[in-house]
Amino acid sequence: QVQLVESGGGLVQAGGSLRLSCAASGSIFMINAMGWYRQAPGKQRELVAAITRGGITTYTDSVKGRFTISRDNAKNTVQIVYLQMNSLKPEDTAVYYCAANRVGAGGRYDYWGQGTQVTVSS
Repeated sequence: QVQLVESGGGLVQAGGSLRLSCAASGSIFMINAMGWYRQAPGKQRELVAAITRGGITTYTDSVKGRFTISRDNAKNTVQIVYLQMNSLKPEDTAVYYCAANRVGAGGRYDYWGQGTQVTVSS
């Protein structure tokens, strides 16, 4: 099993920045890609950014050029994935979830964090 714990959410004014962190522990050897999803009230959960074990990144169009995902695999017992969010907009307001994709699971994310609230005021 893999455990994911997020941190770093909060309230920020439009144009500001936040950095989210997600610490993955447990059977981290099972992890392939890691991603950040978000869900705003009344909307479907969407994949914001993802990063493979090899460091290949993808972003949804609305955050390209503003958000950066990165991953620290240096430790044997924990992996950390970050989401640096700059030039935040009110429409970025959502609960952000860290997720891990298991090796052999295709594109499915099997492990989820508890979520962290990001609120951007106008």
